[in-house]
Amino acid sequence: MIKKLKIKDLVTIGVFAVIYFAGMFAIGMIGVVPILFLTLPAILGIVLGVLVMLFMAKVQKPWALFIFGMITPTIMFAMGHTYVVFVHAIVVMLIAEFIRRGGNYKSFKSNALANGGVFTLWMCGSLMQMLLVKDKYLEMTIPMMGQEYADALERLITYPNMAIVYLSAL
Repeated sequence: MIKKLKIKDLVTIGVFAVIYFAGMFAIGMIGVVPILFLTLPAILGIVLGVLVMLFMAKVQKPWALFIFGMITPTIMFAMGHTYVVFVHAIVVMLIAEFIRRGGNYKSFKSNALANGGVFTLWMCGSLMQMLLVKDKYLEMTIPMMGQEYADALERLITYPNMAIVYLSAL
């Protein structure tokens, strides 16, 4: 029998999402140094992975991880990031959800793979904006961070470097 999400579960998702967003925002401050921006997905996975595992232990129901995982990218999209962050997150969260489903939501192995192997990849979408919608990303970045920062990101965010970013996030 498949358990359905209840109001209590949605409240738990919301509480964990607020903590995750606050942690992501605090850790995201390292992104003001362009080279460190590339390490952000890996650092988020290491530091906030514990929170995600705790969340999965607390809410062992279908679609909980997907909903939890989509809150931060949705906020980022609403705050002006491109569709790349949102669409990338949907794909990543669906994969993580199906991996978790394979372990019936209770398997540590499936939860660990869903978290460390997939969930942490959502943040890579933030960097992929530079490659997939460069003009829009630069239009958003230059007023906030300046031309020098944007130029540094443009040099750093390449397909070969993104392969390393994805691997490090795993």
